[in-house]
Amino acid sequence: MSEFPKLLLCIEDDEDDRAYIEEAAAETDPKLLFVAKANGREAMTYLNLQKEQHQLPCLILLDINMPIMSGKETLVAIKKDPVLKNIPVLVFTTSSSKADQIFCEQYGADMVTKPVRPSELKRVIEHVVLSRCA
Repeated sequence: MSEFPKLLLCIEDDEDDRAYIEEAAAETDPKLLFVAKANGREAMTYLNLQKEQHQLPCLILLDINMPIMSGKETLVAIKKDPVLKNIPVLVFTTSSSKADQIFCEQYGADMVTKPVRPSELKRVIEHVVLSRCA
């Protein structure tokens, strides 16, 4: 029986932020497979394919403000899907709005405001990877 790779899905339109998250993920666990999508539509297409292959990510890092399909729309779609709804989602955003915090809480997602210290990002990734991808 083959072992599925540990997957971290990053849904982020900013290339610098994707690189920053990828670096933190690699330092946290070099065996963690990092997959990046630039918007919610790309991410949902990817997630639907992963459902068919039974290779879901153990963590989704999601930006709120993105073109084509926003992070809020993406979060709603993920949490409404019976297969995807239990994947932990960490909203990684520049927003510090109380309304955005409440929105994330309503959908069971933690919210981290950018910029975030590398040590904090690694701690969050490590916690989820150890509990979900062991």
